[in-house]
Amino acid sequence: MAMRIEGKTQSKFLKVKCTDCENEQVVFDHAATTVQCNVCGRTLVEPRGGKSEIKSKVIEVLD
Repeated sequence: MAMRIEGKTQSKFLKVKCTDCENEQVVFDHAATTVQCNVCGRTLVEPRGGKSEIKSKVIEVLD
Protein backbone atom coordinates (compact mmCIF):
# COMPACT_ATOMS: atom_id res chain seq x y z
CA MET A 1 0.00 0.00 0.00
CA ALA A 2 1.53 3.30 -1.09
CA MET A 3 1.51 6.22 1.30
CA ARG A 4 0.30 9.52 0.04
CA ILE A 5 1.60 12.73 1.55
CA GLU A 6 -0.69 15.68 1.29
CA GLY A 7 0.08 19.18 2.34
CA LYS A 8 0.04 22.76 1.29
CA THR A 9 3.10 24.07 -0.51
CA GLN A 10 4.73 27.37 0.34
CA SER A 11 5.36 28.30 -3.30
CA LYS A 12 2.90 30.18 -5.48
CA PHE A 13 2.43 31.53 -8.96
CA LEU A 14 2.18 35.32 -9.21
CA LYS A 15 0.73 37.59 -11.86
CA VAL A 16 3.12 40.53 -12.18
CA LYS A 17 3.14 43.72 -14.25
CA CYS A 18 6.29 45.02 -15.91
CA THR A 19 7.12 48.53 -14.72
CA ASP A 20 8.41 49.57 -18.16
CA CYS A 21 5.84 48.32 -20.67
CA GLU A 22 2.81 47.38 -18.47
CA ASN A 23 2.87 43.78 -19.78
CA GLU A 24 1.22 41.27 -17.42
CA GLN A 25 2.86 37.88 -17.02
CA VAL A 26 2.63 34.85 -14.69
CA VAL A 27 5.82 33.88 -12.82
CA PHE A 28 6.81 31.37 -10.10
CA ASP A 29 7.82 32.90 -6.76
CA HIS A 30 10.61 30.32 -6.25
CA ALA A 31 12.11 30.69 -9.74
CA ALA A 32 15.50 29.03 -10.26
CA THR A 33 16.40 31.22 -13.25
CA THR A 34 16.06 34.89 -14.11
CA VAL A 35 12.66 35.71 -15.62
CA GLN A 36 12.48 38.53 -18.15
CA CYS A 37 9.51 40.39 -19.61
CA ASN A 38 8.29 38.75 -22.82
CA VAL A 39 7.78 42.15 -24.47
CA CYS A 40 10.64 44.47 -23.46
CA GLY A 41 13.18 42.13 -21.82
CA ARG A 42 13.30 43.84 -18.40
CA THR A 43 14.19 41.52 -15.49
CA LEU A 44 11.04 40.68 -13.51
CA VAL A 45 12.33 37.97 -11.14
CA GLU A 46 15.82 37.03 -9.92
CA PRO A 47 16.64 33.79 -8.07
CA ARG A 48 17.93 34.13 -4.50
CA GLY A 49 18.52 30.53 -3.41
CA GLY A 50 14.93 30.02 -2.27
CA LYS A 51 12.21 32.57 -2.65
CA SER A 52 12.97 34.82 -5.61
CA GLU A 53 13.38 38.59 -5.59
CA ILE A 54 10.39 40.11 -7.40
CA LYS A 55 11.50 43.26 -9.26
CA SER A 56 8.06 44.19 -10.63
CA LYS A 57 4.59 44.92 -9.28
CA VAL A 58 2.62 41.89 -8.05
CA ILE A 59 -0.97 42.14 -9.26
CA GLU A 60 -2.40 38.84 -8.03
CA VAL A 61 -1.42 35.65 -6.21
CA LEU A 62 -2.75 32.65 -8.14
CA ASP A 63 -3.87 29.41 -6.48
